[in-house]
Amino acid sequence: MREFSTPLSITIPSTGNLTDDVVTNAAEAPEAVVFSRRDGDAWSDVTAAQFHDEVRAVAKGLVAAGVEPGDRVALLSKTRYEWTLVDYAIWFAGAVGVPIYETSSAEQIAWILSDSGARAVVAEGPDHLARVREAREAGDLPELQHVWSIEDNAVDVLQRLGSDITDAVLEERRTAATPQSLATLIYTSGTTGRPKGCMLTHGNFMFELGVAVDELQDLFDTEGAATLLFLPLAHVFARIIQVGCVKSRARMGHSADIKNLVADLGEFRPTFILAVPRVFEKVFNSASQRATADGRGKVFDRAADVAIAWSRALDGPRVPVRLRVQHALFDRLVYGRLRQALGGSCTYAISGGAPLGDRLSHFYRGIGLVVLEGYGLTETTAALSANLPGAIKVGTVGRPFPGTSVRVGDDGELLFRGGQVFAGYWGNEDATREAVDADGWFHTGDVGEVDDEGFVRITGRKKEILVTAGGKNVAPAVLEDRLRAHALVDQCLVVGDGQPFIGALVTLDRETLPAWAEQHGKTTDVASLVDDPDLVAAVQEAVDEANKAVSKAESIRKFTILPGEWTEEGGQLTPSLKLKRNVVVREARAEIEALYLS
Repeated sequence: MREFSTPLSITIPSTGNLTDDVVTNAAEAPEAVVFSRRDGDAWSDVTAAQFHDEVRAVAKGLVAAGVEPGDRVALLSKTRYEWTLVDYAIWFAGAVGVPIYETSSAEQIAWILSDSGARAVVAEGPDHLARVREAREAGDLPELQHVWSIEDNAVDVLQRLGSDITDAVLEERRTAATPQSLATLIYTSGTTGRPKGCMLTHGNFMFELGVAVDELQDLFDTEGAATLLFLPLAHVFARIIQVGCVKSRARMGHSADIKNLVADLGEFRPTFILAVPRVFEKVFNSASQRATADGRGKVFDRAADVAIAWSRALDGPRVPVRLRVQHALFDRLVYGRLRQALGGSCTYAISGGAPLGDRLSHFYRGIGLVVLEGYGLTETTAALSANLPGAIKVGTVGRPFPGTSVRVGDDGELLFRGGQVFAGYWGNEDATREAVDADGWFHTGDVGEVDDEGFVRITGRKKEILVTAGGKNVAPAVLEDRLRAHALVDQCLVVGDGQPFIGALVTLDRETLPAWAEQHGKTTDVASLVDDPDLVAAVQEAVDEANKAVSKAESIRKFTILPGEWTEEGGQLTPSLKLKRNVVVREARAEIEALYLS
């Protein structure tokens, strides 16, 4: 059994809570710009003192409305400034935040509100309010007393409501929480079953961010550090960056509409960003397709190959002179434009939620954007390990953070122990005992390896390992990650459990497909294209490339291109764009069976 630990490098506070960062910022650097918020067509700055005042005013409104210490207050909204404002106001009032994905259905909202016993909801707009009403009508929600709407002046309403609450009353509320106090209930988006509420304490966040900000000083603590959040703040990945920015005073912005993301990045000019692998895949594939459409496809492909080769060479004794010259040429012709699309100032990116893959990691590092891939779960307050600016090993998720230990179980499962491991599942002691053993080791459900230097590599999901009829164990994630890297592929499902060989179902990328069809003189009708020989040949190339990563016995032998899509709205993807394997397998049972009939 392999085990690796890293000692704590800093002192974690034993008192206080997450609100202390806001108070400290206002006292020590009141004029520091800690947020830039979208104000019509422009961005307006928010200082540490302004944020402190706004948070306190909203928190007083919550207290006046009858929100008591420990009460749960739900947040149902897109990523926006008010999300962060209300989140901290909930903590100032001594309450517990319950984030809900803004795409959640009425049924999902009803479950979370009921299970958490939420006292109040702050929703964004009419559509969200309608779903809350539907949830209220359909579910048993006796605890729910207040529903406020951001677009209907919730912030102003709460500030006016709390005008009679004294500073002393609020300060008593704010300071009552300790590191052991519950800070938030984050419901796992869940690839299986109903979501479970993960209990994360103030101490979990304080441990995670105390270590992470210290280890990632190149991101958080540099002059002009700034990031633009566009992932859902209901996800622990974005939430932890939010708290990290407040702690370090890195300027933060919010962008809720992906359609405006490129323009927002250009105006905001972040120095680092965070995204899930599918975003990095989309950026690469879109750039490749645009280059091809403009007649520069071969130049882009060559530039990509050089970027990857240059990045790989960085891990060797030296970069060959010829490669340095080629890299400098493409930096002027291609790479600079790609960096400009991210605002022109971005040098680091954090990737999490799923494996990124060696090729994309090397590509982005090769163009001047170092992608720091990390690993963690909702149950671990986000990151357990991460590649760091001075310690990168592409293809891994880095070493465990200081104060964190990793162990590889006898069955290959990764187990972690540290101060960021959650307090358990809300109202579900049985599930908690299954997740955390008597010695405090959290069982991740992921299978992986730890090398001699402590770098962790994820190889698959324990429950998603396929066993073929011949007894071969196959980790589908390796093949799926490679397939999704192809411009024409949106999503894929590798199958073959109990079957004589491995197969795959593939869906097509609606953004890149029209350009491909135009270049090849084809119809853009997806249903007519799925059996087109040229398209099938193109997908076969992607399959052949994916198969290079595995043995012959593990390789994809047959595949089917589906005319439909797998989406979050359709219920096949989680909000972090991970495939709900059990859902897709159930819905595509006929297509899977057809793979093995002939």
